[in-house]
Amino acid sequence: MVHNAFDSFQLLRNCPAKIECAASYGSKLLLSCTDGSIRIYAPESSTSSDGHSSPPDRGKAGILREPYVLEKAVMGFWKKHAISMEVSVSRNILISLSDSIAIHRIPNLEAVMVIPKSKGATVFAWDDRRGYLCFGKQKRVGIFRQEAARDFVELHEFGVPDSVKSISWCGENICLGIRRAYMILNTTNGMVSEVFPSGRIQAPLVVLLPSGELVLGKDNIGVFVDQNGKLLQEGKICWSEAPTSMVIHIPYAIAQLPRHIEIRSVGAPHPLVQIISLHDVRFLIRSNNGILVVLDSSIYGLLPVPLGAQIIQLTASGNFEEALALCKSLPPEDSTLRAAKEGSIHIRYGHYLFDNGNYEEAMEQFLASSVDVTYVLALYPYMALPKTLSIPDTDKVVYFASDTLDHCRISSNVSDIMESSSPSHLCESNEKEVLESKKMSHDALIALVKLLQKKRFCIIERATAEGTDEAVSDAVDDSIKSCKSSRLKNSGKSHGHIHISSGARDMAAALDTALLQALLLTGQSSVALDLLKGPNYCDVKICEEFLQKRNYNSELLELYKGNNLHREALKFLNQLVEELSLCQPQSGPTQTFTPEMIIKYLKPLCATDPMLVLEYSTFVLQSCPAQTIELFLSGNLSADLVNSYLKQNAPRMQATYLELMLSMNENRISTNLQNELVLIYLAEVLDWHAEITIEHMWDEKAYSPIRKKLLSALEGISGYNPEVVLKRLPADALYEERAILLGKMNQHQLALALYVHKLQCPELALAYCDRVYDVGQHQPSKPCVSAQSTGSQKVGSAKAKVGRGAKKIAEIEGAEDLRFSPSGTDSGRSDGEGDEPSQEGAFIMLEEALDLLGRRWDRVNGGQALKLLPREIKLQDLAPFLEPLLKKSSESHRNFSVINSLRHSQNLQVKEELYKQRRTFIMISSDSMCSLCNKRIGTSVFAVYPNGKALVHFVCFRDSQIIKAVRSSPIQKCG
Repeated sequence: MVHNAFDSFQLLRNCPAKIECAASYGSKLLLSCTDGSIRIYAPESSTSSDGHSSPPDRGKAGILREPYVLEKAVMGFWKKHAISMEVSVSRNILISLSDSIAIHRIPNLEAVMVIPKSKGATVFAWDDRRGYLCFGKQKRVGIFRQEAARDFVELHEFGVPDSVKSISWCGENICLGIRRAYMILNTTNGMVSEVFPSGRIQAPLVVLLPSGELVLGKDNIGVFVDQNGKLLQEGKICWSEAPTSMVIHIPYAIAQLPRHIEIRSVGAPHPLVQIISLHDVRFLIRSNNGILVVLDSSIYGLLPVPLGAQIIQLTASGNFEEALALCKSLPPEDSTLRAAKEGSIHIRYGHYLFDNGNYEEAMEQFLASSVDVTYVLALYPYMALPKTLSIPDTDKVVYFASDTLDHCRISSNVSDIMESSSPSHLCESNEKEVLESKKMSHDALIALVKLLQKKRFCIIERATAEGTDEAVSDAVDDSIKSCKSSRLKNSGKSHGHIHISSGARDMAAALDTALLQALLLTGQSSVALDLLKGPNYCDVKICEEFLQKRNYNSELLELYKGNNLHREALKFLNQLVEELSLCQPQSGPTQTFTPEMIIKYLKPLCATDPMLVLEYSTFVLQSCPAQTIELFLSGNLSADLVNSYLKQNAPRMQATYLELMLSMNENRISTNLQNELVLIYLAEVLDWHAEITIEHMWDEKAYSPIRKKLLSALEGISGYNPEVVLKRLPADALYEERAILLGKMNQHQLALALYVHKLQCPELALAYCDRVYDVGQHQPSKPCVSAQSTGSQKVGSAKAKVGRGAKKIAEIEGAEDLRFSPSGTDSGRSDGEGDEPSQEGAFIMLEEALDLLGRRWDRVNGGQALKLLPREIKLQDLAPFLEPLLKKSSESHRNFSVINSLRHSQNLQVKEELYKQRRTFIMISSDSMCSLCNKRIGTSVFAVYPNGKALVHFVCFRDSQIIKAVRSSPIQKCG
């Protein structure tokens, strides 16, 4: 026996006649005896001193735990004793089966009617909700319905395959137990369907469950089926012997066995609950609040023990699962009691499982109990947790749960039972030490991890909502303060904001701190990293100490990063990288830290804390300069700020940074930075020049890599100040750099003089002239500058063409891109020189000049060039220059003549088209009307409006013009 579900009490003894059947009506017992009498017994307390019973309770009361005495006996109530009877409390009738079915009114037992067709019936079933009565008579089933208070109307009568041994309503169908099988009878059409064969030992047994389902007996097995006879998946009840009768009292099934009464749970797996030793039991009957056990001359009552007391018994004996299953049978109105009981049982069950090493099952019980995480964490005393959150004593929580049960209408011995089984009384001091070591085992920590992960979402959600509410409250409070600042100053009073309790955040901190430790202690580093990378409430101080002690460096970095402790993280990361570079291996998990990790960490900080980025980029700037410069370029860092930082901490990287900035976008680098880049190049070139000059090996045509960079920068960069750079050049060297700078300042003659006379590189001078000319070509509004011995040319532009022949004009004009001006001037003299060429210390390079004219004849003003040449030069030497020039001039003259002719022709065509458009024909008929006076035109002089449709008399037109002139004249007013 597991626990006492029912208490047995003898209600009636020594009945004068043998009891054949019984029923209950409220607290009273109705007995059918073999002498055909009906005897009514009532509790002693309900009988008055004068022998009369108290007023009827209409069936609301139940069987009482006290002796019953005879209240009334009616001899000869039946001609033959009743073999079955049932009381309908809602309809106040007694239905009994003797030789036929009789209906009596209760409590006075006045006869209502007898159903003649039921004569010979052996079993019947009553559906109190619908008022339907069915009975089995040999191979027939009759169905009646109560229409009025006294009338039962026959509905159907169906035939069945064999004699009916047991019968029960199941919804709108009827379940029949015949000799060899169970069948479902459809009361609508009479169709019979077999469920399964019945047993061979006992007669068929059909018992209706309160849910409308059925339990069908097959020897010593009770099978569950639905209202259509379909097997259910809840399993089956296995009795120790084949029962002769069975009743259901939720949550138990009570069966009459040959040697005792057996009680089992209705819920799977249907365990044995209690055995009651009563012999010679004839049958069992269910009453309002218990079970009636009928013997030959006595009746016992099985009164259910309160569910709360049963739960206490099961919990104290360690049958936690049965106790939890029993909690589900508590009535809905006792939801508070049910929750308190289930929570307490889950906690005690969890302790039991935890102490026996079933850690995962224990955590499932703690999870089901909805106990705080801090209570579970108290089972792990060596786990470091935040001090702001108080960790409860597990034993005290168990006691508190027991006290809660006391307040929930549980008997006073509950706390004694629970305290006696408390872990604090079961373990001695040495056993506690062993238990504590077990609590920190791998399996225990794994179970804790699973529990914390399941509870984490809800706790983190509450903590986040709490933080959001507090932030909103602070913002509202600050807004109110700002609006009332003047009044507050005058009054001198301040209203501080009361913060919302941070209980949820404290709970979240305890959970995440414990979860991180458990994950790392169980070797789940990757999961711990994911925890730290996401939103978390880990206590920084505790976790920092834990991670440092065990050398979990990656996790420590993520802890710093997640809590915005970037300075600490970068300091620690720099330390790790430096230790790695010094080849100092660390104990613990193998982890590799490289300078690239610092750069990766710094990258997102560029937008939020640029000074911190610059501060901690010194180390990586030396080891990974390219990646660091890329970090500066990709981040939201001011170029001037970075340049200033590099100038102080890494001057060698300054030029690299400015070069990359310039290559990405010249507009992103300011004029000052462009000047700085050029001056950096120049400083290096000057150092190189000084070294070579000391050795007397300076060559103006020597080019080092840095000088090439300088020349490229001078030519390619457009934003620097050439005058500043020019002042730093030596007077006797770097002529090519000087020439480029003079060109930037439009000192073209001086630049060309340097190319030709100092550097003696006509090729460079010619390339310079070509560059200047090309620049002038892209700026047609400005004169194009040529060489020292060249003039300027004006770029011709074709006029727009319209009409027929425009295509031919465009083709001819396309061959003539330039128009030469015979009176052009040398606009390239930006240095203030006169028309005559300078003869200051220079000699005439006649052959080079003629060669230049021959190669660049199309870019030279011919008239200006001839004026500059000596008079004694031979015409033959000018042939390479004049021949193509004259050809070009003649071709241009012809082209202009053709264009002039085509335009004249085009002008004539346009005039002809204009005349055609102006020519208009007007048809005047006898029906033509004047648009002004609406009279016929006839032979009068007429006029036509420009639209060509409106006709008017000329006289009408003239009059209308006079009227318009008068209206439009200003009105003169007399002063």
